[in-house]
Amino acid sequence: MEDNIISYLEMCNREGASLQRGMNFRLRGGHSVILMSVADNAPYQDRVEDGGETLVYEGHNQPARRDSPDPKRLDQLAQLPSGRPTDNGKFADAARSYRDHERAPHIVQVYEKIKKGIWSDNGFFELIDSWRESDGHRQVFKFKLRAIALGRSEAATPTEPHIQRRIIPSAVKLEVWKRDRGRCVECGAADELHFDHIVPFSKGGTSLSAKNVQLLCARHNLQKHAHIR
Repeated sequence: MEDNIISYLEMCNREGASLQRGMNFRLRGGHSVILMSVADNAPYQDRVEDGGETLVYEGHNQPARRDSPDPKRLDQLAQLPSGRPTDNGKFADAARSYRDHERAPHIVQVYEKIKKGIWSDNGFFELIDSWRESDGHRQVFKFKLRAIALGRSEAATPTEPHIQRRIIPSAVKLEVWKRDRGRCVECGAADELHFDHIVPFSKGGTSLSAKNVQLLCARHNLQKHAHIR
């Protein structure tokens, strides 16, 4: 479920892979996985737009090599010297296939690093566009993803149409985590936590203000949603 607090090991176990890279194309189940961060010291310039409906994700650098220039000064590659595509190239090709009406949008699971040891399951997205642009020093890839409501069982065999949703911005999550002291506001539990909309988005609630977001444990989150009509 999106907006769950999740550990790195839980992410790896869920995806059946060691998520040592930020971009992971077509893992078990057919969907891809990306790890994002919008922290000031993040290595890449990811950003959330359109009130939480859209994620713009930056492609990844060439591997660091001894006696080679700083990868942050080198153009991001679509292909390796062998001709094999990088993950940048694979994601870009999937985006192109959607733009050219050849395939349905590729499904991507997104996990966000909130702070050290704290990750958020941002849920599933559709990959809908890609391009290259200058960051002032070199050419980088940018990927546009649209947040959707989709269960994990649906990710392997996606169906149309998908319901668009909004993710909670990182700054709001950090504010809520600090305010609620990393614990459920109902019982004080510190595990199986979830960022919960006090007034649901479907009923007019916002994702853009910490006043409408709280931490709930799994039990109290389920209890709350069982009473929402």
